Amino acid sequence: MTYGQYREDRALDPAVTEAVGRASEALEYVERARGHLYSFHQLTGRADILFGEAADLLRDAGEAAAGDAIERDVVGRNVLDGRWTFQVVEEFDRLFHEPVTDAVRTLERDLQDGERHVFEAQMKEDRRTRGRSGHEHRPPDAHRPDVETDDHDG
Repeated sequence: MTYGQYREDRALDPAVTEAVGRASEALEYVERARGHLYSFHQLTGRADILFGEAADLLRDAGEAAAGDAIERDVVGRNVLDGRWTFQVVEEFDRLFHEPVTDAVRTLERDLQDGERHVFEAQMKEDRRTRGRSGHEHRPPDAHRPDVETDDHDG
């Protein structure tokens, strides 16, 4: 069984495979953007903690007014109107990430029997050198029974 022909009843339409592959690639970009958003969330949160520590250190150093100003004006400040970064992340997930992910998974389920990365798998089949070490169809020592391990071309 090779990708692009894994359905017993018919081969996948290459145009459909390419279109679903494009949607899957778009989702990968969304995942990367989400990762950057989480980095923003963590970096901003860490900065807030450090500002709090700086305020304490300023007060300990006899600069109570400066420490109080940092704590009052910076520590705990919203990064967007009424929002801390965790709220931004949650809104992104709810309003964008979840619907986009669901849409791509629906395409994969409805048009590719739930298989992911069919376009890439077909590309691998087209580009690998059959029978050459390092170009195997699947790992020869895979331990999961649902992972295809036979290299059909020898």
